[in-house]
Amino acid sequence: MPSLRPTFSKDPLYQLLRSDDVKGFNAKRDAGQSCDLRGVDLRGADLRGVNLDGLDMSGAYLREADLRGVDFTNTRLEGASVRNARVSGVMFPAELTAEEIRLSIDFGTRMRYNPLLRGR
Repeated sequence: MPSLRPTFSKDPLYQLLRSDDVKGFNAKRDAGQSCDLRGVDLRGADLRGVNLDGLDMSGAYLREADLRGVDFTNTRLEGASVRNARVSGVMFPAELTAEEIRLSIDFGTRMRYNPLLRGR
């Protein structure tokens, strides 16, 4: 797992997310570009409509981010924190229990995957 301290990556796609350019991010992803979002700081970012399918966001810091409607089903979020994030309509990975998500939203805990739910 990445450091518990969130990082500000120089990755160009990460920079698009930091500047709330979801359309630009999605266009580059659709063109085949990948990015490393492990442990990144996306606090307060507006990620509505973003395509994060298949990306590793383990350890990401998403405090107060707008995640409404985001599909994280195939996104790795182990160790991520979503304190006070807006999560209406979010699809989380099956490995995350509702209690784990609630603890992260309410208290900022790092989300832990339930090993019994892996590969479901």
